Amino acid sequence: MADRDRDRPLQHRFDQVVRGGTGTGTGTGKYYQSSGPSTTQVLALLTLLPIGGTLLALAGLTLTGTVIGLTVATPLFVIFSPVLVPAAIAITMAVVGFLLSGAFGVTGLSSLSYVFNRLRRATNTEQVDMDWAKRGMQDMVGYVGQKTKEVGQKTKEVGQNMENKSHDQSVRT
Repeated sequence: MADRDRDRPLQHRFDQVVRGGTGTGTGTGKYYQSSGPSTTQVLALLTLLPIGGTLLALAGLTLTGTVIGLTVATPLFVIFSPVLVPAAIAITMAVVGFLLSGAFGVTGLSSLSYVFNRLRRATNTEQVDMDWAKRGMQDMVGYVGQKTKEVGQKTKEVGQNMENKSHDQSVRT
């Protein structure tokens, strides 16, 4: 029994699990030789490096500008603080209110959508709803086509009547 346990590895190796190797060295496993990054990966890297560098530089410039602006504006904030602090609090509360309103609205809509989808799946009416919608669209298209033909015929009749009336009036004069 001890001899049999020595022949097996104690733990599965990554190559054995992922690539299907046996770990015995007999060559029955599929071992792949890594050849480096693919062309797509190289092109993605070459494209994203300049973009990332540019964005990082813009972030640094923005931070620098913000610090300089804050340094210049700090004395003004101290002088006008009795007016600015209440105004800043009011504006902050208004912005937070609008953001919370939007967040609650999105949350409510997504919750209703989730419940609606769960009910549709529970009752298995998804296919019935789709067939009903297709049938309704076909009926509507047919109705619109028929009405378009009727309006075209009516327009043609009115045009002919107007032409006949103008022709009759020109004959009388």
